[in-house]
Amino acid sequence: MDKISLIAIILGLTAIIAGQAIEGGSLGSLMQLTAFMIVIGGTASAVMLQSTPKQFMAGLRMVRWIFRPPNFDHEKMIREVVNWSQTSRKGGLLALEGVINMQRDPFTKKALQMLVDGTEPDTLRAVMDVEISMFEHARKQAARIWESAGGYSPTMGILGAVLGLIHVMENLSDPSKLGGGIAVAFVATVYGVGSANLFFLPVGNKLKHLVASELAMKELVVEGIVAIANGENPRIIESRLRGFLAMHE
Repeated sequence: MDKISLIAIILGLTAIIAGQAIEGGSLGSLMQLTAFMIVIGGTASAVMLQSTPKQFMAGLRMVRWIFRPPNFDHEKMIREVVNWSQTSRKGGLLALEGVINMQRDPFTKKALQMLVDGTEPDTLRAVMDVEISMFEHARKQAARIWESAGGYSPTMGILGAVLGLIHVMENLSDPSKLGGGIAVAFVATVYGVGSANLFFLPVGNKLKHLVASELAMKELVVEGIVAIANGENPRIIESRLRGFLAMHE
């Protein structure tokens, strides 16, 4: 569990509610179903319109990373690659066949299989770089839906405000209906700006960081396996991978 994400969301909501209470306002004045429907519904429809179904669903699934991020242990991967290198130096590349079946990650398994099959280092790197590029594009497109939501929601808030003011203008002769229209107008703006800056944009940025960490892991694997294919010394491989990791942190 990524506790800081949970704390951040609770802190943001608490700050808004506490600020409202300090100013003498009631929590009920912030609860406007009409404003919520305009902002969240409009934002969702805009994001869906710009995305493919696959990208949209992938982006929704990735939001769980905010609370339970994948464990991309780069140090552990470096140790594994060094162990693979030592194994291959002692028993040859075929000695790594047993390692392949132990891998859960399809990307790592494919790279190791190509290594054991005797694929030339340059060919191995070229094939796996294409895999990384395709993976990077798919992940970034999925994560980008949250950034897009952060761009659309303030505009939807303004739209809600305008609709609320239209309602006010239509009922100037009936003072009893003015309060509701004004409330929708201002609360819609709060929903639009608040959801963008307290949730959508932070989620998008955090997902980009996690995707970058995931890509660094895959690039680390490729660097290590190519080095093994070139017959480099395990100590040199470890030093290279640590330098590579330092460049991507």
